Parts: sequence; C-alpha cells; structure tokens
Amino acid sequence: MSIVPSPWRLSVAPMMDWTDRHCRYFHRLLTKRTRLYTEMVTTGALIHGDRPRHLNFNVEEHPVALQLGGSDAADLATCAKLGQDWGYDEINLNCGCPSERVQRGNFGASLMAEPTLVADCVKAMADATTIPITVKHRIGIDAVDQYGFVRDFVGTIADAGCNVFIAHARNAILKGLSPKENREIPPLKYEFVYQLKRDFPDLTIVLNGGVNTTAEVHAHLEHIDGVMVGREAYHNPYWLSTWDHAFFAENLSFCEREDIEAAMEEYISAQLTKDANFHMHNVRRHMVGLYKGLPGARAWRRKITGSTIEGVAKTLAAMEG
Repeated sequence: MSIVPSPWRLSVAPMMDWTDRHCRYFHRLLTKRTRLYTEMVTTGALIHGDRPRHLNFNVEEHPVALQLGGSDAADLATCAKLGQDWGYDEINLNCGCPSERVQRGNFGASLMAEPTLVADCVKAMADATTIPITVKHRIGIDAVDQYGFVRDFVGTIADAGCNVFIAHARNAILKGLSPKENREIPPLKYEFVYQLKRDFPDLTIVLNGGVNTTAEVHAHLEHIDGVMVGREAYHNPYWLSTWDHAFFAENLSFCEREDIEAAMEEYISAQLTKDANFHMHNVRRHMVGLYKGLPGARAWRRKITGSTIEGVAKTLAAMEG
C-alpha cells in the first residue's frame, strides 16, 4: 500500500518582500503540490489596516498558508479567524524572525523565550478556527544552543494543540546580526531537527535552512516529514517545476520555461485590466531567475525588468535564435 505524502512534504518559505500573491501565482504554475506561504502579516496590520491588501490571494495558489506575526492571544485568534474566513488552508505563527523591528513588537524569534505565551497564542488560534495552526521557529536564540531548549519549546506548544512545526535549523541571534546574517552565520544543526522527529514521532516536523538541491531534500526526508525551501526556490524558480515528480511521485511532464513566461504575461495583462495603476514590475521582479543558468539569461533579466510585453517576446525570440 502506498503512503500518502504529508501535505507539508515540500513548501516554499515565507519571505518578506518576496512571497507576495504574484510570486505565489508564479510558483504555482511551476508546482501544483508544493505548499506556499505568505509573507509575514502582523496582527496590527490586519486589525487596523487594509485587510484586502494583506489577505487577497489568487484561488490558484491553494494550498496556501497565511503567516501571522504577533504575541497577543486575542489578536492572533481574531486574525486567524480572518485568515480562515478569507480561504487560507493554514495559519502559521512566526516564532523565527530575528529582526529588531519584530523584536520591538515582542514577536518573531524572541517568542522562543516565552513558550507558555506561545502555547496560549496557539490555543487561542486553534479555538477560533478549524484549519491547521502551525509554528515556524528556530532551534535556539542567542547563545542558547542546547538541544533541550528547542525540545522543551516544541513540547510545550504541542501540549497546546499544535501538530506541525517548521524548524529553521539555526539559532537566531537577536542582537548584533542583521536578518540576512542570521540566515547565513549561525551554523546549521540539522541533527537537532532530526532529533525532534525522533522525540516527537506523532508530530509533523519540517526542516528549513540551507537546502539547495534535490539530493539534499531527499536526504532530509529520510529523517523528517517535510522540507521548506527559501532563497534557492526564489532565485532558481524553474527548479520547482521538477518537485511534483521528484517528491510527490506525480507523473507530470515538466512545464517549459516559455510556457510559464507566456502564462505570466497573460496574468500581467489581467492585472492591468483590473487595475490601471498596476505596475508590471510587481510581477516581473519575481521572474528574473526563470532562465537562470541558460545562455542569454542575463540579457533576458535586464530586458524583463524594464521592458514592455512585446520587448520580452523579442528577447525570447532572440535567445531562441
């Protein structure tokens, strides 16, 4: 009997300023099974701001998760219910972002120091919804690098009803490193994430951090339930076109880059029809890696970031020639 893959087997990480609805639509053209995540949306932005701007998404994006940032249980419950009502498939709580701006709001990675508070937030969100409530976190903060820290954090949150944990396998350094440096300098400790799965076999454990190849994904899946890929998925998006076959055993023919390009130009035209103030750059900036590694890719990137649709078509024709 075949085993049904976990819904979290492959996912694209939530990335601020990158994984907006246009990016997610682009990624969904490349892979049908991969789980997609929004950028982090703060509870304050949803409660006091422009909800449609933060929550609208394309129906084609499913399965898609809304990532929330916050630390007030009541506010998070309200926003989780909003996300469910808007049609999201999952609500994810950010306990991993190390930026100082996020810390000033007492959420992100700083929440790892307060597991009881996180548990209260998760319970409130779960009580307000019927869709999965998940947590994305680091394996430690600052100089706390013993496995017992993340083990106890996960155990406390699991007792509150969370069944899915996405662990970025690095510590978060809350002072002294930028968010970019926090993605690169703290050492990766994949064994900590593997051990979480051994200690909590009934939980879904997803690994994030430093994964760049199909072989690496397969190697991690020998130990845990899923892998979340970040920057490599964004900068080398055509890799995603292989994922349904490689990781979900779907016998699908790979989509051609030219077909993806054509579909995205149709999408851009539709956006322009709906909104006269829409800028094509809002979409095309996510597409610059589509031809990564191919002859002419640099010229295509220059052209697509500052040209008309007709100009892009001419560039593609020249590349083919």
